[in-house]
Amino acid sequence: MDLDKLANLLNATLYQPHRSEAEEQLQRIHKIAGFGPALLQIAVSSDIEMSTRQASAIYLKNLMFQSWATREDEPNKFTVHEQDRSILKDTILDVIIQVPELLRAQLFVCLVTMLKHDYPGRWPNVLEKFDAYLKSDNSSYWMAGIIGFSALVKAFEYQKVEKSPVHGAVKVILPSIYNVMLLIIGNSTAESVELQKIVIKTYYKIVQFTLTPDLMDRNTFTKWMELLSVIVCNPVPEEVSRFEHSDIDQLPWWKIKKWALHVMYRIFERYGSPGSVAQEYQQFSIFYVKTFSAGFIEIILRILDQYRNNVYIPPRVVQMCMHYLNQCVTIGHTWKMIKPHIAAIIQDVIFPLMCHSECDQELWETDPQEYIAQKFDVFEDLVSPVMAGQTMLHSACKKRKDILPKTVQFIIGVITSNDATSSQKDGALYMLGSIADIIFRKDMYKDQVGSMLYQHVFPVFQSPHGHLRARATWFIQHICEIQINNDKVWEDLTTLSYNALLNDKDLPVKVQAGLAIQALLLAEHKVEKILLPKIKDITLELLKVVQETENDDITCVVQKIIGIYFDTLAPIMVDICQNLAKTFIQVLHSNGANDRREIAGMSILSCLETILSVNDEQEQTMAALEPIVTDVIIHVFNKPEVGIEYYEEVLNLVCDLTNQRVSPNMWKLLQVIYSVFQHNGIDYFVDMMPCLHNYVTVGMKTLIENQNYMLIIFNMCKTVLSSQCTEDAECHAAKLLEVLILQCKGRIDNCIPSIVEIVLQRLVREIKSSELRAMCLQVIVAAIYYNPTLLFETLDKLQMSMSTNESISAHFIRQWLQDTDCFFGIHDRKLCVMGLLTLMALPPNRPIAVNEHANQFVPSMLMLFDGLKRAYISKYKDPFSELVIKS
Repeated sequence: MDLDKLANLLNATLYQPHRSEAEEQLQRIHKIAGFGPALLQIAVSSDIEMSTRQASAIYLKNLMFQSWATREDEPNKFTVHEQDRSILKDTILDVIIQVPELLRAQLFVCLVTMLKHDYPGRWPNVLEKFDAYLKSDNSSYWMAGIIGFSALVKAFEYQKVEKSPVHGAVKVILPSIYNVMLLIIGNSTAESVELQKIVIKTYYKIVQFTLTPDLMDRNTFTKWMELLSVIVCNPVPEEVSRFEHSDIDQLPWWKIKKWALHVMYRIFERYGSPGSVAQEYQQFSIFYVKTFSAGFIEIILRILDQYRNNVYIPPRVVQMCMHYLNQCVTIGHTWKMIKPHIAAIIQDVIFPLMCHSECDQELWETDPQEYIAQKFDVFEDLVSPVMAGQTMLHSACKKRKDILPKTVQFIIGVITSNDATSSQKDGALYMLGSIADIIFRKDMYKDQVGSMLYQHVFPVFQSPHGHLRARATWFIQHICEIQINNDKVWEDLTTLSYNALLNDKDLPVKVQAGLAIQALLLAEHKVEKILLPKIKDITLELLKVVQETENDDITCVVQKIIGIYFDTLAPIMVDICQNLAKTFIQVLHSNGANDRREIAGMSILSCLETILSVNDEQEQTMAALEPIVTDVIIHVFNKPEVGIEYYEEVLNLVCDLTNQRVSPNMWKLLQVIYSVFQHNGIDYFVDMMPCLHNYVTVGMKTLIENQNYMLIIFNMCKTVLSSQCTEDAECHAAKLLEVLILQCKGRIDNCIPSIVEIVLQRLVREIKSSELRAMCLQVIVAAIYYNPTLLFETLDKLQMSMSTNESISAHFIRQWLQDTDCFFGIHDRKLCVMGLLTLMALPPNRPIAVNEHANQFVPSMLMLFDGLKRAYISKYKDPFSELVIKS
């Protein structure tokens, strides 16, 4: 293959206007033998532009993802040629160690894909290759062995231990990896430390879910724990301190320490905590605690001592230290070791972590929206040292006596101190709120809730510092969990919260105040009456906050308020809906983080659904809401690249808008839904089903009068039943056809033959579930009930067109009667009974197939009646017994 031409094509994919043409040419040639190795050769060629080499590596990664694995269920699917596979296997590791990190990351994924599908069966010698690299006298080969083994572990990371080939490989390779680590651990260059980090990260993946007997071998395990200790204690080069803090976090000298601590904590938490581990690890946990606890705790305390002396420690490192010490709190042996230090940890480590920082204040002032987004990011909480410190504080106060009163004394001392800064007072309130559920359930404190609020919390609402006012409203959310038997306290809590929402100038304060209002409503029913005079102003202000912040938590507050005060809010319900719709469209077109945008959008759509549901019976209000919500729905469908995330939610809105009536605008929307279905929405047919059901039932008159609408419903069902959809979707399609037949009895004669034909075609193909077979049979049973003469005429015509000797009518009736026990629920059994009664009521000249099976009708009906009786008993009570009693 011509490398120059291929490189030019790859380069062309990076720029308009030739991108599409280049991608099409690559698509045409990607099946040619030699294509994969050529991509790898371009990636390693140093005389080619880096952007082209990167494009080549990415294309190779995607090619392998799509075409490396062979699948028995898709024998005709293209897979990489055997000759190419052999070349790629032989060369990829050598290439990986030659290319820059930017390309190495892409090629590593290629190696993982190859190992996942070929090891061990189709690549049995790869382990020997890794081991040979690791045992080589040439240190440049060690990277290949380490990266290769890392890829192997990654490929089977989440496979169950009994099925995974990794643990056999670990026996062979891990000793060689350890020997290499001993040789390079003293080398503090960035390249060496990066390699060491890969080893420790791989070791974490090996032990994260299970610890095999080989790994628990005391001699082997001790060696690795000693290695971790050395890594965590190794000094960081002095020049690192000259970097910006955000850059320091990404440097290998600190990243390897983070992973080493991660391993230490994972082993301690999952296998080394006596009394809280699986039975097979009980003996090991005792060995672990007695052998390693003292040394690891000493190392961690040393790190935290640096932190409290203002030496910069990356947040993730502090977080892992906090996690480890939190685990120590619950175990008597380790608690004795950290108890002498706990006061210093709380006051000099946890307290500063929980204080409002200079970075927080800078973000508060320059970008309050981003401040709010960060503080409410649940994913950030998972890696936050603040949350880890808060968790440890809570554990120590809850599980160890004498810690709580000393902590409360310290907190109150800070709050009442004239020398404490606003940041420190914020930290003290944060600590107090974090342990409020413990404090005020203790006899010595539970009667002091009111006095504590009036003395230490309520005055903070007048603070000139916005972050303190925000902390006070946050505190209210946590105090709501406490039982307070004082109406005046509830009234003041509520008044302070809504005043903060309505009058405070700082957006983060408003957000916390909104959440405080929600917490108060959930905690005490008396709050509803207190809020009532202000509820319209509160709702409108919350909507402004939603629009400014796109915060999903505040949208949930609005949703809660609408559910409680829908009568009071009725005059402004349309305004509320317009505001939410505007905000949603803003979110839909925003460039924010995908997960954040998706969550915000879903919460708004859920709020719109609540508005529709509480106004379901208000015809005038629904008429006013309909165009607003319809506009939102169309925006989603017209922007599928991001809107597809919301298909399920907007289809629920369509269902709500068609529950009572189907307006002309909603019929137009059906055409939009059909267009979505045809292009990229067939996978959402099950989600479409409720609104399609409404179009058939609620909109029956218009559906019958307009052939185009009827055709849309039929074509959607036909497409689902004749394509490779899930059987669940096919069941829904068949159900919709059944509803259509029953709903339009006597009015759609021209549709029955087409419906019966498509259902019969599905019945003759393979069906895995009895539910789908029963559902398809049910459609034909519905056609019997609709018009038996028309059905049997249709079946006879189909038999003639299919040129088959066996009577389709006889085959259907026999299958139906055999599967009588497969019909469940009240409706399905009733329909079967009505179908059998219809056949029994036919005149003497009825079809031969009916006469052939007539003697089975009554036994089948008795079985159905018995099933109906059981169904009624489970749903209500036994109506048959009632009839017997009355008679």
